[in-house]
Amino acid sequence: MNSNSEDNDLNARLCALELISAIIDKRTTIDHAFDQSVSFSSLPQRDRNFTKMVVTTTIRRLGQIDDLINFTLDHPDKIKIKTLRHILRLGVTQIFFMEVPDHAAVDTSVRLAEHHNFSRQKGFINAVLRRLIREGKERLDKQDTSRLNTPEWLLKHWVEDYGLIEAAKIAQANMIEPALDITVKNPEERAYWGNTLQASELSTGTLRRIQGGNIRDLEGFNDGKWWVQDAAAAIPALLFGEDLTGKHIIDLCAAPGGKTLQLVAKGATVTAIDRSAKRLKRLDENLKRMQLQDRVKTETADASVWKPTEPAQHILLDAPCSATGTLRRHPDTAYIKSEQDITRLMQIQEKILNHAATILDIGGTLIYCTCSLQKAEGEHQIETFLGIHSNFERIPIEPHEIGKYNELINEQGDLRILPYHLSEQGGIDGFFISRLKRNS
Repeated sequence: MNSNSEDNDLNARLCALELISAIIDKRTTIDHAFDQSVSFSSLPQRDRNFTKMVVTTTIRRLGQIDDLINFTLDHPDKIKIKTLRHILRLGVTQIFFMEVPDHAAVDTSVRLAEHHNFSRQKGFINAVLRRLIREGKERLDKQDTSRLNTPEWLLKHWVEDYGLIEAAKIAQANMIEPALDITVKNPEERAYWGNTLQASELSTGTLRRIQGGNIRDLEGFNDGKWWVQDAAAAIPALLFGEDLTGKHIIDLCAAPGGKTLQLVAKGATVTAIDRSAKRLKRLDENLKRMQLQDRVKTETADASVWKPTEPAQHILLDAPCSATGTLRRHPDTAYIKSEQDITRLMQIQEKILNHAATILDIGGTLIYCTCSLQKAEGEHQIETFLGIHSNFERIPIEPHEIGKYNELINEQGDLRILPYHLSEQGGIDGFFISRLKRNS
């Protein structure tokens, strides 16, 4: 191995260490950590791919990794320096969950320690990783991955909502690397883009590219022919009907804007509301890339108090939530969100939902959705809402509207999507969707 290659290997791991620290120690979201990292953006593409994989895998498998490290220690709290534990975590990830030769994982971990002036701890890191190479596989085979990689408080909620077996299936599905899901601007071009991007078509219309890839390097992205959107997140916009020409829809909490793009592409005019000017700027950029900006008005406002100039015909409310349904894509959510966050978010959801009821016109449609797995943020919110608002009724979702995926529809006619649904096709993000109508 030449010196340039060795330098690149070390730089990639130094960057990974920086990102792991930002996510775990500073509770920075994984997307924000990558977006803000100058060292990540300056890496060659090959090293960026490696760094992204090692960081994401470390966060996704953090419980298992820490269990393996603790297995080698007399006392689990023996490692007082956070950076040292992070170095070990990266080393364990490479040894057990990536195709990195053992000697390379150990060597680069020792060099990381040396780079951070932990020369006295190099022997300790070497010893821990060497022991795991010898004995860790047996420990790994005995691990309860569902329990170890899911915070106890979150697993408890899932057990209460779905039972032990279902909760375990959810947790296990979150360990699977998700595919790249794509929404095509022009439905008539789906077959072309499916072939061009080597993607299969789900019956909902989403294209699924199993091999992923850097989206900006894929044909059609920069030209505004398609955008990235999980198959579950693409369903709410389908529930207003196929042809939305002449319809005006208010997209509350709209950013980053995948649903707004869908609605406009289907013929609607949209007023997109979000309290974050920064996130709305990203939506504006996406609209321009897709050349769909002419039929969208964006407005920075609090969705719980904002009022239109006249009653709304249709409202899409993708409410702020714990996002636990997206753990496959955002494993950091399990560590940067807490049980207290869910309580706070439930109050926000209820406030926005009740306000939406006051600005919707008689005969209008309100679609409420969250990418949370907890029923407190989905089913229970709708039960409470309908108990208060007797002038609203649920409009059950029909199988033909969602690609005939009958198993996604619950007894009430709402959608309750779980990560292990569509498992033969690669899984799907967790989601809850309810369609409501105002009668008077």
